Amino acid sequence: MIASMPPKTTIGELSRRRRLLVLAICCASVVVVVMDISIVNVALPTIRRDLHASVSGLQWTVDAYTLVLASFLVLAGSTADRVGRRRVFQVGLAAFGLGSLLCGLAPSIGWLIAARALQAVGGTMLNPVAMAIVATTFPAPAERARAIGVFGSMSGLSLSLGPILGGALVDGFGWRAIFWINVPIVAAAIVCTALFVPESRAARARRFDPVGQTLVILAMSSVVYAIIESKSFGWTSPVILGLLAVAVLSVLGVLGYEPRRVDPLLELRLFRSVPFSAAILMALFGLCGFSAFLFVTTQYLQDVRGMAALAAGLCLLPVGVLVVVLSPFTGRLIGSHGPRLPLVVAGGALALGGAASSWLGPATPLPVVLAIYLLFGIFLGTVNPPITNTAVAGMPRSMAGVAASLASAGRQTGTTLGVAIAGTIVGSALASGGMAFTSAERGVWWLVCGLGVGILVLGLLSTGSWALGSAARAAALFDGGAADGPDRADAARDEPRSDLSRHSGPVSG
Repeated sequence: MIASMPPKTTIGELSRRRRLLVLAICCASVVVVVMDISIVNVALPTIRRDLHASVSGLQWTVDAYTLVLASFLVLAGSTADRVGRRRVFQVGLAAFGLGSLLCGLAPSIGWLIAARALQAVGGTMLNPVAMAIVATTFPAPAERARAIGVFGSMSGLSLSLGPILGGALVDGFGWRAIFWINVPIVAAAIVCTALFVPESRAARARRFDPVGQTLVILAMSSVVYAIIESKSFGWTSPVILGLLAVAVLSVLGVLGYEPRRVDPLLELRLFRSVPFSAAILMALFGLCGFSAFLFVTTQYLQDVRGMAALAAGLCLLPVGVLVVVLSPFTGRLIGSHGPRLPLVVAGGALALGGAASSWLGPATPLPVVLAIYLLFGIFLGTVNPPITNTAVAGMPRSMAGVAASLASAGRQTGTTLGVAIAGTIVGSALASGGMAFTSAERGVWWLVCGLGVGILVLGLLSTGSWALGSAARAAALFDGGAADGPDRADAARDEPRSDLSRHSGPVSG
């Protein structure tokens, strides 16, 4: 079924139409992977009733997916740089399709969680690898910046439209349809990848780092498990304290071990760039806030207000519309004025959305509810393009997979923590509904407000001259200081408006 590309076809020989087709294939992959984070949220009440799941079971239905994504994204990116991005991309599509099929056949919540984990194993090979393929397919800095902007906006659009599509599928065909719909999309993507996407690798292969990978998994899974199960065991129980101790020791192990490796799993030198570090942190904050919003909102609309799944999904339509409208505008704004204004707007909108949501009750007029959701649409429409571009700013092409993977890992880590924390806060009140639930969820909304303020502050700090200077110094640590493409000063002089590097360092491939 899988045809092979002619071996002599290279990135430089691709026509513009072929490059755009590659971009479309990569965008399709990110749509199904990211949409599966949000699409399942609207089905959670139905899954809870059908499979008799507990609140922690619902949390794990979401977090089994995002935790695996966050834990293995860096490995997938560096492996793709070494063995071939197209090859890893195709394997990821096949694994994701198989996991989706098994999710739709799951007879119990335990089987569903296991299938979600398999689905995520495939997803780890799609999102960061697709971004690296896009970055290497468009070698010109200005064209690459626009392509990355389109790719990044697909992530936000998928998150926001997932509940709408999920609601329609749940009401029309049942919750299993939200997984089965992935199968034909993935099958088509496998064929198109084989036919149209050329193979690419990093100039120098990076070796596997089993110790670093194990430490990352231990750190993340321990924290998430501790948060989700804290209601059952209590924060002072030996189990929870032991898990938190494992997480701390794992982080210390990463900090002590990784700098000693020639090819570390986590290239800690990247974090010497203030814009890069801030982008990872803002991705974590932003997706933590938005995933908490989705987890709580879909249950508020269905369990508290009594809406059907489709009606609940349609209530999130303003979010999706604003993402579609604002993302292209945000990309152009970054190209002409830099990422500072979009980041300030995004952080302010998330903070206001969290604060306003704290006033929602069971009888709040629906127009007021929808007006508050507009703030989350403004946030998602303005946050992804600047974060995506800034995260890969100034990195040499040999680090494309690693840099892109760290950016995606920041997003997935935020998503995982958002669901874990939100579910822990509202878990005991979910069965009661009504005022008990809306009172409990106020803690979630003040958390979201604080995360928005954090993005606003980081957006201001990461776009100043001091921050940009740190990005230049960090880039000089790799490949003898050779940045991707022309000299940094020449690039800034030759393309002062269209190249986003004027404000956040050259966009790397």
